[in-house]
Amino acid sequence: MHELPVTQGMLSIALEHATEAGAHKITAINLVIGEMSGIVDDSIQFYFDFISKGTLAEGASLNFERIPARFRCHSCNIDFSPPEGRWVCPECDEWSVDIVAGREFYVDSIEVE
Repeated sequence: MHELPVTQGMLSIALEHATEAGAHKITAINLVIGEMSGIVDDSIQFYFDFISKGTLAEGASLNFERIPARFRCHSCNIDFSPPEGRWVCPECDEWSVDIVAGREFYVDSIEVE
C-alpha cells in the first residue's frame, strides 16, 4: 500500500515540471527504482493509471529502470552485489556491510509534448 503515496509524489513532481516547461501532455515518465526499495512496478502502474486521470499525465507510459543492490564491506571495503539472500562479503565472509545502491526511487526524466 505504500506505493500509493510514492506514486502521488512522483505524479506531482512530473506535473510540476511539465507545467513549468509549458507542456501540453506528458507522454512518458522514466523512473529509477532500487531492487531493495520495496517498490512494486505493477502497483505503481495501477495507482498511476487511476490517479493520473484528467491530468497532463493521463495515458503516459511509465518506464522502470531497476538498480541492483550493491553492498560495501566494513572490514575489507570492497563493493559487491549480493547473491540472492546472502549479504555476507564474498571476500572476507564479514556480515557487517553498508547498502550503497539499491534503495533508489526517483523520477529520472519526463517526456512531454
